[in-house]
Amino acid sequence: MTREIKVLDLFAGAGGLTAGLHAASNRFRTVGAVEMDRAAAASYEATYGENIVYAGDIKTWLAEEKIPRADVIIGGPPCQGFSSLGKQDVEDERNSLWEEYAKTIRRALPKYFIVENVAEFKKSPQYRQFEDATSDGGMLEEYDFQAEVLNAAAYGAAQSRRRTVLVGYRRELGFPGFPAPTHSSTPQVDGLKRFVTVKDVLGRLPRVPDRDDVFNSRQVEFRGTLYAGAFSVRDLHWSRKYTDLSLRRFAVIPAGGNRRNLEPYPDLMAPCWVAHKTGSGDVMGRLHWGRPAVTIRTEFFKPEKGRYIHPEENRAITHYEAALLQGFGPNHRFVGSRTDIARQIGNAVPIALGAAIGRLLAARF
Repeated sequence: MTREIKVLDLFAGAGGLTAGLHAASNRFRTVGAVEMDRAAAASYEATYGENIVYAGDIKTWLAEEKIPRADVIIGGPPCQGFSSLGKQDVEDERNSLWEEYAKTIRRALPKYFIVENVAEFKKSPQYRQFEDATSDGGMLEEYDFQAEVLNAAAYGAAQSRRRTVLVGYRRELGFPGFPAPTHSSTPQVDGLKRFVTVKDVLGRLPRVPDRDDVFNSRQVEFRGTLYAGAFSVRDLHWSRKYTDLSLRRFAVIPAGGNRRNLEPYPDLMAPCWVAHKTGSGDVMGRLHWGRPAVTIRTEFFKPEKGRYIHPEENRAITHYEAALLQGFGPNHRFVGSRTDIARQIGNAVPIALGAAIGRLLAARF
């Protein structure tokens, strides 16, 4: 009989990293998950079953719940305090949540653990504290880890998304390595498959969003609260109403273009763009058919937030298209408002990257 691999999923979101493990092997079995965002926790339960996810603060979970033993712990503590986006705040209380992750390791005694976070995590004080915890006399002295910044596109994701992946292990087991890349922008040179492109994933989808009637037709109760859902990935092909100004802007942005294509049209330029001609060119940008997408963030439905305009249509990508670019499969379910679900999609680990990590771990059991 093939041995199952017991997994604890911390800061689980809607379960993207778990989905990756399941895509890698049916040996992975989640014995517990923790997620503070109720809508995301509801999505996790709708996908993976009842009585798995704890919907609340991990500190309360550690204080009040029985922590199951696990072979592997996975998770990405919130990163807002040291993300490259916006104002950094090293005192952000969310940055201390790595300590709860470490305490869970002490309680669950896994053989391996995975921490996934923003690329900047390797330069953060929290990373150095993790190093201290795994040194002699530290709270995790039985463990060691290595970390690298990996690009999800190199593992078959249809987006370029650079993330720090920290692979921890009990010292006596040895370092299992990092997953080997499978895809490349120069496959003929590297001997790998070519990058998965936006066109590979979105090219044959309905161009006109066709699931607007679904959103208000479903409700699900979770922990005493009603939420919209649960929705399959296909159900998420929702439209958005744009202003006339937005539609005029979209119309003059060519394939692969961005806000700089608006400069000959002063009436289409926002005041901040007039004053600042430098800065990110991805704002109001169209995705490229022949490349992986840019990182799918939590506000992908707002073209002013990045390169999120459909390669040919005059609209931002839909929740359905964003979920597919993240790699979510047909069996995944989402619960919550449109904003809730966008946040769940954007915060997820690309499924292809999670699967690469899963294959690496499964080979060790």
